[in-house]
Amino acid sequence: MNRLFAVLIIAIFSFSACTKQEIKKPNVIFFIADDMYPEMFNCLPEGKGKNLTPNIDQLAKDGVIMENQYVVSPVCTPSRYNCLTGNYASRATNSSFINKTKHEEGQTVIQWNSFITQNDKILPQYLKELGYTTGMVGKNHVVEVHNLEGFPDFNASANDPVIKKRITNNYHKVQQAILNSGFDYAEGLYNNNPNFIGVKELAVQNMDWIAEAGVNFIEQNSNQPFFLYFATTIPHGPTEAKRSWEANPKITAKGYLNEAPNVLPARNTLTKRLRDAGITEPGKENVLWLDDALGALIQKLKEKGILDNTIIFFFNDHGQNAKGTLYQGGLHDPSIIWKRGGFECGNVCNTFVSNVDFAPTILEFAGAKNINDNFDGNSFKAVLDGKDFQSRESLYCELGYARAVIKGDYKYYAVRYPDYAKNWIAEQRNSILNSYNHRRELRNMNIVNRDPQKPFSHLEVVPGGGAAENHSYAKLPGYFDADQLYNLKDDPNELKNLANSPKNQKILADMKKELQKYLDDLPGKFEL
Repeated sequence: MNRLFAVLIIAIFSFSACTKQEIKKPNVIFFIADDMYPEMFNCLPEGKGKNLTPNIDQLAKDGVIMENQYVVSPVCTPSRYNCLTGNYASRATNSSFINKTKHEEGQTVIQWNSFITQNDKILPQYLKELGYTTGMVGKNHVVEVHNLEGFPDFNASANDPVIKKRITNNYHKVQQAILNSGFDYAEGLYNNNPNFIGVKELAVQNMDWIAEAGVNFIEQNSNQPFFLYFATTIPHGPTEAKRSWEANPKITAKGYLNEAPNVLPARNTLTKRLRDAGITEPGKENVLWLDDALGALIQKLKEKGILDNTIIFFFNDHGQNAKGTLYQGGLHDPSIIWKRGGFECGNVCNTFVSNVDFAPTILEFAGAKNINDNFDGNSFKAVLDGKDFQSRESLYCELGYARAVIKGDYKYYAVRYPDYAKNWIAEQRNSILNSYNHRRELRNMNIVNRDPQKPFSHLEVVPGGGAAENHSYAKLPGYFDADQLYNLKDDPNELKNLANSPKNQKILADMKKELQKYLDDLPGKFEL
């Protein structure tokens, strides 16, 4: 009897330990790159064999490629807002966004202005309620930061005591704002792209510094479930060697370090490793540098024995081939999700998902219940688990002065400008353009247009559009049409606008109704 009792006790404890192991919450790393082109991914047809990215390649091989991943708003700030809030950027409540809406005659205008405030409940706060420790490293450009100090001279010395103090103060304000938004850890931070630190001397990339902050976070929190939001500043510009991988490794967004970080392979090996792999295309160093950072995180997970209990999301902030528009090249943005052993859905998933779906999906992996009611997005964990899933009927997208909806084979795309901008006289158009160009000249940035008579872009009421969307400006035949309808199955490159075709008026009306359903549920007005 005693022996039988002992066996039962051992069995009970063994089952209990096994159950605890099975229900252990997974760590999550959300790795978000900045402005990657499709040809920078070996796992996509456009880039196959063109890159040396062994770590990204391994994620794609062992995980799942979300082939029909879309973004709502293809520029960096609203896209990051979508990911961290699970909501459309039209719902932003920061004062600059609200004031912009008033100025735009009540129409919400989604640009680099949809910031997370301390009043917003975002992904890390939900995760903390589930027992997670949360960290952000790298590029912010989404959490609102108040009272940053300006710099009178972009060419000032970063070691000037006054300038140095401002740089340090600004860095700490960024750091505190991120902590106040719900993160427990915030290091290695760029509030914006390097050109916006304030002085030219510091306007360089430092992937080593960001990676060091990510590795340190894992080291410090390996004994508890964690969420790490890891945001690179590359391959976004500056891309030239002397302001990227050949820059001084002690230069950071908070000034000069005493010692250079030492968590990645040496920078001076990047070009040689590429050449040894037979890759000679200029600028590929930044892509390999980014891949090295991913590798450093994975290596630290291995060292701590927690890689097998970690899910890695690899996401590029938006499509780059039509950035600043709602065309497919800006919206369609395949992502990669990895876990040890892969997912039941297989290596490629064709389900339509949006980046507002990331937050609820991560929360469901973390064990949250009744998730979707809190977000515009929907968890797609069931898809990854190979279970039945009710896919969304349509995808909604918004950016600048444009809105779009995709349903079935069709996309409806509407562009609406406020009356005040449409009625500008030549003098006003010239003033707006000169002001825009002057701000760029102060930072030694390129000028893309000096003709005040050019039409606006979809993103900005600046004649000829801004620099961010210049690559896409006026590139498609229907670009300047207020109403656009495309059959994406027959015309995936969106070359034929069907909006004025008599035989497509029923489809156009139906698509307008579908878009109106989204607009009716969102703040601000947008007249169809």
